[in-house]
Amino acid sequence: MIAMQYGFTLPADYDMAIIDRRIRDKGPMTDGFPKLGFKAYLTARKGELGATDNLYAPFYLWRHAEGASDFLCGPGFEAVSQSFGRPQVATWIVWHGDVAPDVAEARFATREILPLGTDVALASVRDSETACARERLDQAGVLASVAAFDPSGWRMIRFALRADAPAVSPSTRIYRVGHVSLP
Repeated sequence: MIAMQYGFTLPADYDMAIIDRRIRDKGPMTDGFPKLGFKAYLTARKGELGATDNLYAPFYLWRHAEGASDFLCGPGFEAVSQSFGRPQVATWIVWHGDVAPDVAEARFATREILPLGTDVALASVRDSETACARERLDQAGVLASVAAFDPSGWRMIRFALRADAPAVSPSTRIYRVGHVSLP
């Protein structure tokens, strides 16, 4: 599995209703996309839930790398790139990804990116983060949980889709979910 996210920082005075409409109109186009675990259409609004910028930042869980490749080489990503410019796409190798049956009900997402020090045993971190990801899915309101790492920057990510807004934390970015596409 591969996790993937790209984002666009929008001007402080940007009318985020434009992005909401785009998600509403175009979001269902990725429903049923081959090899997809899920795609969460994410936004953040400056001043809400700890956000310092207006953002559009979809997050993907791919069951197979070919799905990510097909999407990035396809017309949907081309349209996004033409509208906003071609973004840098962050990718992570997934240690663990769980999705609850009612994941489409998610309204919020959290993302935490942490450095992996050179002194840590990666196998131990993987085991610990996998256990934490499984436990997160057992928490009330958590509808998806992903633990993954980026070996090019030696960082790990904790991502969750949630039914309810979590508490604001300085180390965690909170997004609103506009739509969840499923395979």
